[in-house]
Amino acid sequence: MLDRLRAFRERQRERVAATRRSAASWAEETRSDEPPEDDQLTHDLLSDTLPLGAPAADSSDFVDSTRRPAVSPSAASASAGREGTSRPFGQVGRPLNRQSPFYVGFVGAIGVLAAYALWQAVASLGTVITLLTVAFFLTLALNPLVEFLVRRGLRRGGAVTAVFALAVAVFVLLGIVVVPPVTQQAADLARNAPGYLDNLLQNPRIQDIDQHYHVIDKVQEEINKRLTDSQFMSEVAGGVLGAGRIIASGIFSTLTVLVLTLYFLSSLPTLKQAAYAVVPASRRPRVISLSEEIMRRVGSYAIGQVVVAGVNACFSWVMMTIVGIPYAAVLAVAVGFLGLVPMVGATLGAVLVAVVALFDDPTKAVIALVYFIIYQQTENYLVAPRIMQRTVSVPGSVTIVAALIGGTLLGALGALLAIPAAAGLLLLYDEVLVPRMRRV
Repeated sequence: MLDRLRAFRERQRERVAATRRSAASWAEETRSDEPPEDDQLTHDLLSDTLPLGAPAADSSDFVDSTRRPAVSPSAASASAGREGTSRPFGQVGRPLNRQSPFYVGFVGAIGVLAAYALWQAVASLGTVITLLTVAFFLTLALNPLVEFLVRRGLRRGGAVTAVFALAVAVFVLLGIVVVPPVTQQAADLARNAPGYLDNLLQNPRIQDIDQHYHVIDKVQEEINKRLTDSQFMSEVAGGVLGAGRIIASGIFSTLTVLVLTLYFLSSLPTLKQAAYAVVPASRRPRVISLSEEIMRRVGSYAIGQVVVAGVNACFSWVMMTIVGIPYAAVLAVAVGFLGLVPMVGATLGAVLVAVVALFDDPTKAVIALVYFIIYQQTENYLVAPRIMQRTVSVPGSVTIVAALIGGTLLGALGALLAIPAAAGLLLLYDEVLVPRMRRV
């Protein structure tokens, strides 16, 4: 057994010596600058790859194969073709250094310019975004009525048509209530304006002031000067045209919101499915449940707020009719629209009614203020809780902060959307953030 082991070791030494001789001869022939491999590396490589009993001549072939990379015939021919022909446009240069300060600064500047251009595009689309927001809010407000009719067996198309027709009828009714009194009162004011001016000039106090300071002559002179000033008349004409453009823009925006609301109502299930499809399947059920709950709360809040404002407008009209405050219908509609604004809307409506009543009779103004104080307390503790019992209860501090932020960002529209947005954020806080922090 020992003799066999000695013979095996002897054969291995002979193979290694033959490999070294062949490697040295090959290096001398090719005059390569590469250093020879380490003895131990060659020994380990040969001992791992050469089979027992292989002839020593095969070892030189192995070393040649390890030193010279294998090249396929097609690659060799392509390489020969490239070496034989020169590039017509010069050799390919080195790629750009992405760590270069010039490269980093240039790419960063392009990113800043792209972000600025995107911001300007979004800012220029402010009106469009506002119209979409209003339309989507109205969609969420009307969708519970549509779902109610669908559950009663009506198809969604018919339910959308019925609800939309009801909404249009409400707006038309408000127009019938508001437009004729405003038009009549404006005509009365224009017709009676000369009489009001004559009565003002016949006032003894005004005549006494005019005798000492000649106020009327100075006013007439200033009016004649303004009428003969072309720049002033152009500004007046521009103001009239601007007011006409504002009215036309308001009508166009109203029609756009109505059309978008009708489209969103009819295709709301499809839109929701398209939005949910981009959510990963593992998170989709939870996202769907949270989104549906947020939309339900927003819609319920909108309907509840409209009902509360409508009740306020109806009772205000009854009070103004009994007390005898002028322009009761117009003021009631104004109180109803202001009541849609959370927190301050009802107070603004009360101040408006009190100011109008003050010009007619101070006693009527006091009666109106007392009525609104009593009604506000009744609404806060009896009417609103019963109507809003199915919506989320937002803490008072959150309501104030949300209304301030929404009013600062988007005005009356932001204040109107602030409470449902805060309700949705509170739901995400309770259902997503708090459980996640408990697991950390």
